[in-house]
Amino acid sequence: MAILFRTLPAVLRGNGAYWGQRGGMLRFRRLDFRSASRRLLRDRRVLLSVCTVAGLLLAGAGWIAVTGVLARSELLAAQRSLDTLRGQAAADPTGGSTQRLRTVDAAVHRAAGHAARAHRLTTGPAWYLAAHLPLLGGPLRTASGIAEASDRLTHEVLPPLARTAAHLGAAAGADSGHLDLAALRRVAPLLERAARSASDVRTEVDALPHGTWLPTADIARARLAEQLGPISTVTDEAAMAARVIPPMLGADGPRRYLVVFENTAEARGTGGLPGAFAVVTAQGGRLRFEDFGNDTELSDIRAAVDLPDEYARLYGRNAPTRMWVNTNMSPHFPYAARIWAAAWRAHTGERLDGAFSLDPGALSGLLAASGSASLADGTAVTAANVVDLTQRTSYAAYKNIPERKAFFLDVARAVADRLMGTVDDPARRPALLTALRQQLKEGRVKVWSAHPGEQREVQERTFGGALPDGPAPLAGLVVTNAAGNKLDYYLERHLVWEPGRCTAKNREVTVTVRLANRAPASGLPSYVTQRTDKPPYPTRPGDNRLLVSYFASGQAGLIKATLDGQPTQLNHAAERGHPVYTLDLELPVGSTRTLVLHLLEPRSDLAPIVLRQPLVRPLQATVRPYGPCDG
Repeated sequence: MAILFRTLPAVLRGNGAYWGQRGGMLRFRRLDFRSASRRLLRDRRVLLSVCTVAGLLLAGAGWIAVTGVLARSELLAAQRSLDTLRGQAAADPTGGSTQRLRTVDAAVHRAAGHAARAHRLTTGPAWYLAAHLPLLGGPLRTASGIAEASDRLTHEVLPPLARTAAHLGAAAGADSGHLDLAALRRVAPLLERAARSASDVRTEVDALPHGTWLPTADIARARLAEQLGPISTVTDEAAMAARVIPPMLGADGPRRYLVVFENTAEARGTGGLPGAFAVVTAQGGRLRFEDFGNDTELSDIRAAVDLPDEYARLYGRNAPTRMWVNTNMSPHFPYAARIWAAAWRAHTGERLDGAFSLDPGALSGLLAASGSASLADGTAVTAANVVDLTQRTSYAAYKNIPERKAFFLDVARAVADRLMGTVDDPARRPALLTALRQQLKEGRVKVWSAHPGEQREVQERTFGGALPDGPAPLAGLVVTNAAGNKLDYYLERHLVWEPGRCTAKNREVTVTVRLANRAPASGLPSYVTQRTDKPPYPTRPGDNRLLVSYFASGQAGLIKATLDGQPTQLNHAAERGHPVYTLDLELPVGSTRTLVLHLLEPRSDLAPIVLRQPLVRPLQATVRPYGPCDG
């Protein structure tokens, strides 16, 4: 009872009662039950609201979980549809039938349907609100963005690409040896839109959250971003091809081009010494090789070309506009091509529409797709032997220079005939075009157009052979044979680009260049080891001499340089906004020499563009990892 009387006052106060005790008597003055009811109702409403919000949150979380799983399933199904399409394309690369077109459309349509459902599943109020929650919403925003990107890709990018390939394949199956330029022009607007969409999607995916609390979402975003790079590149290339290829292949009238074969056993700026050449005509998508000649025919040229003063300062002493073998001293291919076109006009009176260059490495890649060519004496020219045949063994087999040059022309004619035969075969043409695309990508086939609009498009690509002029750093090692021999067949090149600490406006960069002369000490023909430079110091057969140039990033400065650990002085010039540091280097047979440059370059978080001069042995380049310049 005592406990009851002690707790009762609090209970009554909680219900609006007033109580007191006088003379041992308990008295109730008033009980406000109306107020108590209102309070109880308010408490219930609060509780109901809390329960409702909690229910909605749980329902939203459940909805997001379920729709997220379903969206993932749809995206995987879209991926399987595209994998099926790729498998069919690999099994039937020509694919010229109506059934093929239907198969392509069906596969893309299925993939687009799955991606669209994944996008719908990851939109709506629940996804929007959850994705914008501080800290917690990052993975959801990433997942929704991935679904949207997949939807756009399968609706805006893949259909025009797939149908273009299928239509061109269908046209190839019905033609007699030419590319359907009219079909290519018809799809050009579609490819333009697809290229813009691919670029936009790539930008949007890059803007999605990178480091969230859910590693699975981060990995998925990174994988999609990695896949979007090649997709965007291919789409952009396809759109450019649809713009440029029709006029360059004679859709609007015949075109004439000079094709120059570079000999990479003797290095020049764009690759190798310009040797044999041919004239090719293009009309209505058909190509035909006409005249073939060797460097003797153009040995004494007079090319009237307006080139910058800096070009004359760097290369003028080598007479590039008067000596055919020195026309490509600069690594900037448009300079060489313009000299070739001017020289050809002075020699023949004919105006060219452009120029191409390729080397035996490019011929090897193309012959791998076309099959081997045969010379008149039965000698097989194959992907496996064309480099060795033209760059090494021919010097031992033909002591007589005119005979050897005639052999080079025989090889050029035989390979040209083989390639043209493959172009005329719809079944083998796709493989050849794929091989050509790879050689263009590697810069072993270079292109220049005398038509300014086309040249602006071409020069932006790797196969345009232009020195880069963008904001990215440049690591450009270029070697030029200064001995007049053919020993660069045995040259090994290694480059290491290593960034250091950042200063207020710059970053320290160390470039290490190692050059090795792997020529045999004996047994080589005298023509291969000759020293036409006639140095004032004694040399041995196999010793080489190189002009070693390093093209640095714009506004870079050289702090110091060492050769084999000892301080050395380099010649300093500039070309197209890039500092050029050059060393005249004797490279004895069997030796390895190391040149180290310590540079101060403008701060940049971009990866450097590595200039890869195409020679017999590819450049071994290493870019050391580095972080951004903070602050």
